[in-house]
Amino acid sequence: MNGIEELLRRAGVDGRRLRTALALLGDGRWWTLAALVRETATSRRAIEALLRAVEAETGAGVGVEAGAGAGAGAGARAGVGALLERSGDRFRLREPLPGLSAAPHGPADPVAHLLGGHAELLATVEELVARAPRGRQALDHVAATADTVVRRALLMDARFWLPGARILCVGDHDLTSLATALLRPDAEVAAVDLDERILAYIAEQADRLGVTVRTRWADLRLGLPASVQGWADLAVTDPPYTPEGIGLFASRAVEGLADREHGRVLLAYGAGEHTPALALKVQHALSALNLVSEAIYPDFNRYHGAEAIGSAADLYVLRPTTKTWPAVAARVDGFGAAIYTHGPQSIESRPADVAATAAPGLPAEGLSPAVLVGEWPRDTLPKVPRARLATWLAKPYAADPAEVAVAVPAGMEAVLPRLLLATRARRVRAWTAAPAGDPAAGPLSHVYELTVTGRTVDAVRRPLPETAHGRVLRRILDNAHGKLANTWREALIRERGELTKRQAKAVVAEAAPWSADVTALELPAHRLAELPAAVAASLAAPAADGPRR
Repeated sequence: MNGIEELLRRAGVDGRRLRTALALLGDGRWWTLAALVRETATSRRAIEALLRAVEAETGAGVGVEAGAGAGAGAGARAGVGALLERSGDRFRLREPLPGLSAAPHGPADPVAHLLGGHAELLATVEELVARAPRGRQALDHVAATADTVVRRALLMDARFWLPGARILCVGDHDLTSLATALLRPDAEVAAVDLDERILAYIAEQADRLGVTVRTRWADLRLGLPASVQGWADLAVTDPPYTPEGIGLFASRAVEGLADREHGRVLLAYGAGEHTPALALKVQHALSALNLVSEAIYPDFNRYHGAEAIGSAADLYVLRPTTKTWPAVAARVDGFGAAIYTHGPQSIESRPADVAATAAPGLPAEGLSPAVLVGEWPRDTLPKVPRARLATWLAKPYAADPAEVAVAVPAGMEAVLPRLLLATRARRVRAWTAAPAGDPAAGPLSHVYELTVTGRTVDAVRRPLPETAHGRVLRRILDNAHGKLANTWREALIRERGELTKRQAKAVVAEAAPWSADVTALELPAHRLAELPAAVAASLAAPAADGPRR
């Protein structure tokens, strides 16, 4: 038995993947390894083994068993004299192998037949994906193909009634929010992400294309933004492919649903054909949340990368039950910070214990914290109250501490600006596992005098400004947990005097259309950067009877 036949024999009923790969190699086109992996949804390891087997053949007496409907009678054998050709990183067979057809013969894609009617949308999304910020390995980013992103939107539109519906993208490196908004401008779409670059890109492109996508910043390990909790009819997520990542993102997606009876979660997950145990762990995580797998579309999602899992992932359509919300409430805080497959917060990493490193120095240099924020050792200032990072971001602290110490875990340095905004203390000292960049580059410079020494950040609250502009801006940033538009409106009324509530509301909506139903803590960095100019515009704007339409 030759090497090709042995590979096909060992693959058993799952050997159709390899037969498809052989057929594609023989269709006259040149194929890169990555393209062959993605087209067949077969792991790189399996395709490499197939190419080695083909290359090892001398061309004499090589044959493949023809399956039913493959272009030859069942059980027929055909001699093959083809050998593998190479051109750089591309491959093909000199001639097709008898008994194999390159024609599609797998299960029908549920929405592929709709793509032809949306060529313009597909072309737009292809451009959007090509120009999007590069993925970050530490966040397990792998870009989905434009075809996949459009098909997700088409599937939602075909399966559900989208006019007037609210769709929440829980993490959106793939730009599903833009594709959905372009397909269905009559739906409301929101995107939540940790990556500031993605949020800025989505907002910029939505403005350019004339559609509306709400962008919200969040580290989902610490919670879902308040403005999208209980907001959506559908939630879409393509999370880190670990049981912890799947469980956390699915939980946040459920928390985003307003319709507890009819809402759905669409979730992408893929595992290589040789690792069903990984898929089982993920399905256990979903089952623990009492989610019903209403449908699973195999290999629906295709990617530029992730070749270990065939550059493909299944699409799950999940329906909550009445037991889902209690299960989410019981489990969501237990997933921990290590949810990724790469970087300092990977499930296999052992990140530095920032709190343990900082603890021996407390109290130090005149700092006597009234609250310890983060996970501190038990013997560190045992009588001082403590607060979890998630709690600190979720609601204002009940007391008004003068000094606060914050420990920021490894891989979560991006959260530091929000932790400082959430703090109303006179002085804050924060420790990070890695340099936190320049926190003074954003609006924090209006609130704190910041000093960065290595991995330590000292923040001393500035005195209240003397200008109207400074006072309005500080009132907004000093009340970061409150609704931005409401705080802004009241500050405007106080400064300008002549404005009614209705007029002040209209002025804020005109100066910052993105300010409704959002807190300063969940505003993306690019919106926070726009805030000073928007406040200046609101102070100079004439009073009106109401918001312009």
